[in-house]
Amino acid sequence: MGNPRHRSVRRGALVALALLLPLAACSSDGGSDASSPEPTADATTTSAAPAAPLAILVSNDDGYDAEGIDALVEGLATLDDVEITVVAPATQQSGTGGSETEGDLSGEDVELRSGHPATAVEGFPADSVRYAFETMGVEPDLVVTGINEGQNLGPIVDASGTVGAARKAVSFGVPALATSQGFGDELDYDVAVPLILDWVTEHREALAAGDAPVEVTNLNVPSCDEGELRGLLEVETDVDGDGPAALGAADCTSTVAESALEGDIDAFLAGFATIDVVAATPGG
Repeated sequence: MGNPRHRSVRRGALVALALLLPLAACSSDGGSDASSPEPTADATTTSAAPAAPLAILVSNDDGYDAEGIDALVEGLATLDDVEITVVAPATQQSGTGGSETEGDLSGEDVELRSGHPATAVEGFPADSVRYAFETMGVEPDLVVTGINEGQNLGPIVDASGTVGAARKAVSFGVPALATSQGFGDELDYDVAVPLILDWVTEHREALAAGDAPVEVTNLNVPSCDEGELRGLLEVETDVDGDGPAALGAADCTSTVAESALEGDIDAFLAGFATIDVVAATPGG
């Protein structure tokens, strides 16, 4: 984080000298009766303290070597004045929810696919977040998890390690955004990244000031095999919905009206990205 700096500019002596010389030259008898101005007080200007970077902790459940987390970090790095720390599981941990390891954890310095430095933790997604806070002493303004390989909707939410890691962040008093890219012929992370950046930008001021609600926001973005993303809908998580249907591929060519959609599963399958605040604890 940057430290505030104040700069002062001393001008008084130069101003006095500039005024004194022409006045002395205008004296009619060359005497000393011409009045001279008293030196002015030093003028000091102070610049505004620069804002500290937004500190973001990134984690996931697919492991540090996954394509999604690399796309997420590369996207976040395009934002102005951000400080990104990556702490993620050493191996694939999908479907482990909020599971945690008892006892001490170990971490290793690694790199993401793009070369961004990261720490790989031997454990679950929630372990990675705990290691970042308790062992590394990271103090983020925001935790972003993902981008997960596949959507996390409806009743699937409680089994999601992506959401589990975000919930662990909230237990430390930090807002979290869980992000997931929906299944398709190919997972198109380029569709999710702009929505994530928009969300961070929209909430940045509150996050930096510590005024943002400490909650888990869950964002799911379809990968469109045909058609295009139809938009972003804020809809309730259908916790009692059809689990198998929640894992289906979205139809981005759908013409189903927004008014006919009920819950995140319906909206997602009809080609919309969905966003909702989910419970901070499983079953909550």
